[in-house]
This record gives sequence, C-alpha cells and structure tokens, in this order.
Amino acid sequence: MIYIDGTLHKNGNDAKISVFDHGLLYGDGVFEGIRVYRGRPFRLQAHLDRLFAGARAMRLEVPETAARIAELINGMIESDGRREAYIRLVVTRGAGDLGLNPRTCPRPSLVIILDDISLYPREFYEQGITLCTASWRRPPADCLNPRIKSLNYLNNVLAKIEANDRGCHEALILNKEGLVAECTADNVFYAERGRLFTPDLSAGALEGVTRGAVLELAASLGIEAAERRVNLYDLYAADECFLTGTGAELVPAVEIDGRAVGAARPGPIFARIREAFARLVEEESALRPEFAGARR
Repeated sequence: MIYIDGTLHKNGNDAKISVFDHGLLYGDGVFEGIRVYRGRPFRLQAHLDRLFAGARAMRLEVPETAARIAELINGMIESDGRREAYIRLVVTRGAGDLGLNPRTCPRPSLVIILDDISLYPREFYEQGITLCTASWRRPPADCLNPRIKSLNYLNNVLAKIEANDRGCHEALILNKEGLVAECTADNVFYAERGRLFTPDLSAGALEGVTRGAVLELAASLGIEAAERRVNLYDLYAADECFLTGTGAELVPAVEIDGRAVGAARPGPIFARIREAFARLVEEESALRPEFAGARR
C-alpha cells in the first residue's frame, strides 16, 4: 500500500513519481523507517520529530502537518490489516528542472509506503553477525550533517558494498578522526565490565529511535549506559557488541575485523536489553494509536 501526494495505491506497480523529482535526481529529501508492531507504529512521534527537524535543517517544507501524516499512517495500517509491517515515510523536494536549484520545485512530495522488511535471517539474532571497518569515512558535519536522515545515502551504500565484498554482514564507519560513528544502517553499542556505551552523536552518528529506546531500557534495568568517543580499540577489547536500528531491531555482533568479540557469542547484557525491548514493544503496542502534534 503506497500513498503519494493524496492518492493511495494498492499495487506498487501503479505508484509512480516524476523522473524530474529532485529526490531521485539529487537525493534532495528526507525519510524515516518506522516499525509497526501489533498494528501500531512504534514511537511514531519520535520519527516525525526527526523528519521535521531534518526537513527544517535543509529548508524543505513538509507538505502536511505531523498530525495529518500520523493520521494517514494509522489509516493505512488499519485499512491494510497487517499487524507486523514497515513504513517508509519520504518527503522529496518534488519535481523541478534538471538543474539542482530547489527554487524550480514548486511543491514537495509526500510518499508513504507500507510493506514488510527483514534485514537479517532469524539465526543471526541468536548467533550474531560479523563486522568489518569500511575504508570510506563519514563526511564531517560541516560538509554533510549525518544527523539529517536525507535521501543521500551514498556514503552508507559504498560502505555496505565494501562489507559485501569482504564477506561481512555489516560495516563500521569511522569519521575523519578515526572515531566510530555507526554502521551503514545501524547504531553501535558495546559492553565493557558491565557498562554499556554508544558513540557520541558528534562522531557522525544518526540519533536513532531504537538507540534512544535502548538507552532508556538500560537505565530502567540499572545498567550504566553512556555516550562517549569510541575508537576501534574499544570495540576490539569489548565484552559484547550489538547494533540497533528500526529495520534490524537489536542484533549482536560477534566478530569485528577478524577479531572475536568477547566469547564470540551474544552476551548477557544484550540478552537483557533484547528481552526488555520485546516487553517495551508489547507495552507500547497496547496503547491507543498515536497521533502526533501539529508541527511544521
């Protein structure tokens, strides 16, 4: 089920955007990936807040209010009847001239896609995945701010290609200082002596919604958790490592650059956080449908 600028399509082949859309031509737009659990979008308000903040940062006018977008998403979920799903929410600059000047785009476009997603096989969540460090570095914020979840994901795509070529499941991306930013589509956590750490956002990480939920859960479980400047040594010497993201949810990493992480299997802190995350999803899914405040 796909919504495009006021029209709902139930066949993906019928859903089309202009070849002159600057989202396609120049990656000029923002997006969000949102999980649906038990018929309810997980932390919809947080996703919409991030979408609107990113759009403001790149001077992109979202063509609907947050409240209207929330209404559309919840209506699509109800109409489709799927209990477990994935929402891809996209705002592009819209159709314009072949030049990159945004002034040639009179109206932005809003696209909402309701579909399924499965990034990793089930056994990866039980056995763990392997990581390698990409040679591609994260651009600094004064070149392209990574906190904007824009349609320009080339840096991540190139790192993912490198991971594929090296036979790894995911790639770590470092910034120009050599600090760990994140993976191609996930935030990074590691455990050391019972404490949990994740890279500071200033290193070039996206402020992930699942990342935020994990920090909350750690506090509720009495696990000391903090953001910090993280280098590869920290991950090589860690007792545990795991990744978080809307698509991947929580997945353990058991090898980094050919080095076993801890005992080379998912650790006890990951197990506690994963179990708590499952409870959180169940609890929040039992609440009434979420309608975001009208924000521009």
